[in-house]
Amino acid sequence: MITPRAMKNENLTLFAPAKINLTLEVFGKRADGYHDLRSLVVPVSLYDVLTLTPLDADIEVSCEVVGLPGENLPMLPAPRDNLAVRAAHLLREVTGCCGGARIHIRKEIPIGGGMGGGSADAAAALTGLNRLWGTGLSIEALMELGARLGSDIPAMVYGKAVCMEGRGEKITPVPTCWTAGTEWWIVVVNPGFNVPTGDIYRRFRSGLTSNEETFINARFALERGDRKLACASLVNSLEAPVYDKYPLLASVAGRLKSAGADGVLLSGSGASVFAVAENHGQALVIEARMKRENGSWLWSRVAQILPDGVMVAHGPLEARV
Repeated sequence: MITPRAMKNENLTLFAPAKINLTLEVFGKRADGYHDLRSLVVPVSLYDVLTLTPLDADIEVSCEVVGLPGENLPMLPAPRDNLAVRAAHLLREVTGCCGGARIHIRKEIPIGGGMGGGSADAAAALTGLNRLWGTGLSIEALMELGARLGSDIPAMVYGKAVCMEGRGEKITPVPTCWTAGTEWWIVVVNPGFNVPTGDIYRRFRSGLTSNEETFINARFALERGDRKLACASLVNSLEAPVYDKYPLLASVAGRLKSAGADGVLLSGSGASVFAVAENHGQALVIEARMKRENGSWLWSRVAQILPDGVMVAHGPLEARV
């Protein structure tokens, strides 16, 4: 049995970045009921904040929702279903650790928005509790644990640009070599409702994927920081079934294009849509136009793509308080 290392009652605070999918190709259904997929996934500077406080044995969770659309609130999972709590129990089960923790989550990532908010929380919980409890697992082992809980979690444990394959458990790092000063800014728009992922996959029909050349171009663009090539290579196999069921999201995408975005794409299975801007200033202009033309009900944020996982605009990914 592993006894947690003495932490002098220190809290551990971690930023849990959201993700977007620059590409998402969905292939045939697997024997286990999942679909095979291939996706280029990158973290962005929109994040939840987890504060972990050591306890003797119990695992507790609390959530504080900040600035999210009102309809997101009822979508918060019950404590026992919270992915961060499930991650904590799994880590204890696998390692034999007898420690406890209080997990406080400050939520700023849209819930059920296709940006991996719950997965980001689980990834941060695995990483943080592994340190807090002194369980000593490698990042590879943590990614394997994450795969038991959700398809996006291994990529978010890794925390940098990756190619995600299989049902999400196969992670290949995408090394990026961006020239100094290269920045990609996006405008994220969310209508405040949840798009059930399972329902969208049931509606999905094969034949809606990109070709190999598009994927190669998208990966090269991510590696080199070529924003224009990346915008020309954006693809999401789930856009058709999502936009068919939720015409409002198709309308949002169209308005973002009309506002001057270089590229627009649904993230994951939605409901968030992101627009790639030429620079930070243009991103602010696009967001302002969306608010002006659509009213305050439409949630939006300007964020930066973080291919190396570094929170350029917001400081380090973790800090002690």
